[in-house]
Amino acid sequence: MESIALYNKAFLDIFMLAEKDLVTLKYHDVPEWDSVGHMMLITAIEEAFDIMFDTEDIIGFSSWAKGKLILAKYDVVL
Repeated sequence: MESIALYNKAFLDIFMLAEKDLVTLKYHDVPEWDSVGHMMLITAIEEAFDIMFDTEDIIGFSSWAKGKLILAKYDVVL
């Protein structure tokens, strides 16, 4: 599976969204993206890419787009 597909799958599985809604998705845009949903998302992405985010990056992961930038720091190319 391509990296972008793995990334999107984490959002789609946890927040039950349509893929077309991901590009503009931000923290708290959907009720499921609360603090618990956030940690579920972080865990799913860490497992998908075999990485471990720094605390600063977990806190800064505030949107689908921002997440892509953060993943680049971990050499994940989407």
